[in-house]
Amino acid sequence: MTRREEEAIIAMLLGDAPRLPAALRGELESDAGRRALAAYRRALEALDALHGIGRSRRVVYWNALDAPIGRVLVAVTEAGLVRIGFRRSEASFVAEIERELDADTVRSPARTADVVRQLHAYFAGRRRSFDLPVDLARLTRFQRRVLAAAAAVPAGRVVSYGDIARRIGRPRGSRAVGQALGRNPVPIVIPCHRVVAAGGRLGGYTGGLGIKRALLRIEGALAAPG
Repeated sequence: MTRREEEAIIAMLLGDAPRLPAALRGELESDAGRRALAAYRRALEALDALHGIGRSRRVVYWNALDAPIGRVLVAVTEAGLVRIGFRRSEASFVAEIERELDADTVRSPARTADVVRQLHAYFAGRRRSFDLPVDLARLTRFQRRVLAAAAAVPAGRVVSYGDIARRIGRPRGSRAVGQALGRNPVPIVIPCHRVVAAGGRLGGYTGGLGIKRALLRIEGALAAPG
């Protein structure tokens, strides 16, 4: 890596350059590049701690796992699980975290190990609920109430958007409930797939109805296709 490339990386980490050249971004997506980027972040964090320079943006740690529904991406903060994604590239997942959470990202199997372990157990049929702290700090109070109600729906059961609306004291709020569930940042762990439309129709799902059906079948709420 040339000195100019190193200076570009440091400028990006300090917020002085919004984007890196395409060739350098590609290099940083390799294993060696990720290690180098993590090393620069650690160095800047150490300088910030010693001399008050560098950036104060928090770090979000992420990883990926293979699952029956395809590649699943997870991200955690110091406070807990903050994102789960699927049907998307690692690059877009990381870019969204950096943009929406104003955070630096580091791929870390160690930091995400508990999340990955519990998700593997879920997909293998050994777990139906999760014992994980969840970071919902950026959501509104209404969104958190909706997600708390969805989290209370047991595996193998489904409820309607109207049921959730009534449970949170907003009996006419089915549409708002659906919108809040559509923005669930940690699907599966907070099981918005267990909330369906009136009459038993599946309704919507950010990951697509195919994944919603698959999750409900894993939990026994839908019969396996014949």
